[in-house]
Amino acid sequence: MHHLNGSRTGSADSPLHGGHCPPWLFARMRRLAALLTEVVAVEFGPAEFLRRLADPIWFQAFGAVLGFDWHSSGLTTVVCGALKEGTADRQGELGIFFAGGKGAHSRSTPEEIAAAGERFALAAPLAGLERSSRLVAKVDSAALQDGFQLYHHFFAFDRQGGWAVVQQGLREDTATARRYHWLGEQVADFTDEPHAGVTGTAAGGAVLNMVAHGSRAAREASLDVARQPTPEVLRDLEALRRLEAPAAHAEASAGGPTAATGVAAPIPLSLFGTPSQGDRLVLARPHPIPNTRRIDAALTRLYARRPEDYAGLLLTPGVGPATVRALAMVAEVAYGARPATTDPVRYAFAHGGKDGHPFPVRRRLYDHSIQVLAAALEKAKVGDTEQMGALRRLAAWGAEAGVPVE
Repeated sequence: MHHLNGSRTGSADSPLHGGHCPPWLFARMRRLAALLTEVVAVEFGPAEFLRRLADPIWFQAFGAVLGFDWHSSGLTTVVCGALKEGTADRQGELGIFFAGGKGAHSRSTPEEIAAAGERFALAAPLAGLERSSRLVAKVDSAALQDGFQLYHHFFAFDRQGGWAVVQQGLREDTATARRYHWLGEQVADFTDEPHAGVTGTAAGGAVLNMVAHGSRAAREASLDVARQPTPEVLRDLEALRRLEAPAAHAEASAGGPTAATGVAAPIPLSLFGTPSQGDRLVLARPHPIPNTRRIDAALTRLYARRPEDYAGLLLTPGVGPATVRALAMVAEVAYGARPATTDPVRYAFAHGGKDGHPFPVRRRLYDHSIQVLAAALEKAKVGDTEQMGALRRLAAWGAEAGVPVE
């Protein structure tokens, strides 16, 4: 086991698999996950465990070591569940705390963070952690519109206020899931390239990426639009909706307003990735313009709050993908501030288990591994570090020799 010099964060894509984790396997996963967490926490500290959790490749390998499907979307939810349940009675001792999970559990993350703070008398800024949790979810569900619907949000943090997030979304049309990893210590700006590293496969189709560095002007213009009186924004949206018809190719002058909208168009427009054709405005079909009735209340709240930055805009109640998209569309037409449409995913990797790949789980070997780790940790607690030292030397030798761990 070695220290990671450069933590990667990002996302990973996996095929959707049905079924459930067998009880006999999940019981072992809970035990081994807790032991491995303790090994990293004891050897390198809680902050290092957060860094590893935020590394999509390490996380995938961690799930494989626990015996789950290396290529299944279920790895995310089951591994996070095993971590949370396996350490439930030892989080205070380890200094690592877990909140959230799948479905309804994801929505209770802020309450679970607050409960952990009260139970363990944490000095970490809990309000800041709760805000980070909400903002991470909003970024990957609304500011980054890649076709994946979030259904899992897992938040890990330590006593010093460090945090990491593992969340996952599904895309039914391609039967795939995408996992997003975040590491608090690497996030300088939640809305400007917050993912330090991304792995997976391209989503296909148009992507609206409002947190790309190239969307900075679009974010600032969206803020300006949000501060306009709601009726004015709704009027512009309705004008754009009329252009959304099949023959929606409105003639636009280089520096004046379009004939149909009356909104200034300082440059030829493309609206989210469709190339402009000379002085013609071409509306991209993959990003339909939202119905104004759906976002009226959200725009009213934005106008009343007048958020200071784009993060504040995202955290405004009622602001979701439709509102973000509508503001970006009006901002592009009004200011020529085109948002980025590039998918943040950079490369793909294949991972393999519960379903027998690459081979069936060897239960006796699994139990033996648990016993070895448990014994080493118990001895280390009373000052006998010989066995832990042997494990470290074995890991170092394996890494140098390129020996795969089986």
